[in-house]
Amino acid sequence: MPTTPASAAATAAADALARLVVDVPDFPEPGIVFKDITPLLADPDGFAAVVAALAEAGRDADGAVVVDKVAGMEARGFIFAAPVALALGVGFVPVRKAGKLPGEVHAVSYDLEYGQATLEVHRHAIAPGERVLLVDDVLATGGTLAATRDLVGACGGTTAGIAVLMELSFLPGRATIGVGDEVAVTALSTV
Repeated sequence: MPTTPASAAATAAADALARLVVDVPDFPEPGIVFKDITPLLADPDGFAAVVAALAEAGRDADGAVVVDKVAGMEARGFIFAAPVALALGVGFVPVRKAGKLPGEVHAVSYDLEYGQATLEVHRHAIAPGERVLLVDDVLATGGTLAATRDLVGACGGTTAGIAVLMELSFLPGRATIGVGDEVAVTALSTV
């Protein structure tokens, strides 16, 4: 079952998502309903509301920051994770596609519906023991978030939480990530 915060920030984010995310039928192929977030990004109040609500996943019940870093996956995760990191006053860690980072990296390959993908993170981006909030736009099949969770672990860090704009409940995202009660998953909207 999705974890949905009930705060004022979450309510404002839910309103912004309902108002600004546009369904595009038959994109990128027939039968798919694409959730276009570009109107949300173009609306400063809506974008701010979503960032504030996602940042709540990095705070405890008293509002204290409980994470050391925020990781965002290329490319749409960058859009949300970087301002969430700023809102929390912590560092941002970009998780990139293979071959995009200079220097030593940890890499994880994972299966897609048709093929494989590889994600990488700098070996020094997350220090051992650091608590990391993973932020992305959509939780669908869970492969990208599971791979990112593995990368955080390879660096010696701990996934402290996962926050996404939307969760596609008809896909096995949570099962793929393999999170239990120790890692909260915050979805601002469930489809």
